[in-house]
Amino acid sequence: MPKIEEKQVIVQEIAQKLRNAQTAVLVDYRGLNVEEVTELRSLARAAGIDYKVYKNSMMRFAAKETGFEGLLDVLVGPTAIAFCDTDPVAPAKLISEFAKKHKALEIKAGMVDGKVLDVKGVSDLAELPPREVLVAQVLGGLNAPISGFVNVLNGNMRGLVVALNAIAEQKQA
Repeated sequence: MPKIEEKQVIVQEIAQKLRNAQTAVLVDYRGLNVEEVTELRSLARAAGIDYKVYKNSMMRFAAKETGFEGLLDVLVGPTAIAFCDTDPVAPAKLISEFAKKHKALEIKAGMVDGKVLDVKGVSDLAELPPREVLVAQVLGGLNAPISGFVNVLNGNMRGLVVALNAIAEQKQA
């Protein structure tokens, strides 16, 4: 059994990861076999996600320390947590896609930017398009009024040119 100092170090590690994480997703991995867990870990590693299994008691202490008391209710039974401090959508996407293929994996809760999410919140987060697509949509939305304004200005210029051309043709006739 680890000494109290060792446990405190682990609690501090979890608390630090919770503070730094843009997103975290908690799952019940009961029912997954070794190959499936290994596959999930390698997919997480490739996506820059830290997937770990900690004791619930240590995760409870860390959740209380960091102000995520909303996670306390789901810290029962086998629990793993996927942290990511770079991409706020990656853990939710990865876990949701993996859970669709492996029905034994159950999403318990999540956390994004300091707010605790329920299972539906994690699913909604997973449905978001990638960051690049969102940026392109915003830029397209900003570009549309400018393009419309340019077309209106061009329309007025075209009208003036047509009118001047008509006057010139009348004078020649």
